[in-house]
Amino acid sequence: MGIGKQTKRILITVAGAVLLLIGVAMLVLPGPGLLLVLAGLLVLASEFPALERYVDPVRDRAMKAAEDSVSSPLRIAGSVLAGLALLAAGIVWGTVRSLPFSGWSTGSSLILSSVILFALLIWSYQRVKARREAGTRASTDR
Repeated sequence: MGIGKQTKRILITVAGAVLLLIGVAMLVLPGPGLLLVLAGLLVLASEFPALERYVDPVRDRAMKAAEDSVSSPLRIAGSVLAGLALLAAGIVWGTVRSLPFSGWSTGSSLILSSVILFALLIWSYQRVKARREAGTRASTDR
């Protein structure tokens, strides 16, 4: 039984570290870096409680960034264009063999980044819309 708990702890540590490292890389690459950093911290904090003090500040920044991305129609349009550019780049990198690092491994990671970007954009928009509606209802109730 001790081996099962130790194996679980190792798997959780590896998964959390991978999410954290990919998130840090995505802070400068296309993708939801802060959200993956948050996910990695949450996974690691489940095994290492000392990391919990970093979760709230990262969560606050990640949520602020998500809300900022849909704060105006211009930002939404820019995010949609960035997602479409990632999707197009993924298709090009998957099909054009003369490009550096060409192939579907690179292309599919770019396409996956665009899908994640669109999903997060929709989620952020719905979250901000619900928050604004709640604020409007609260101000009319007064």
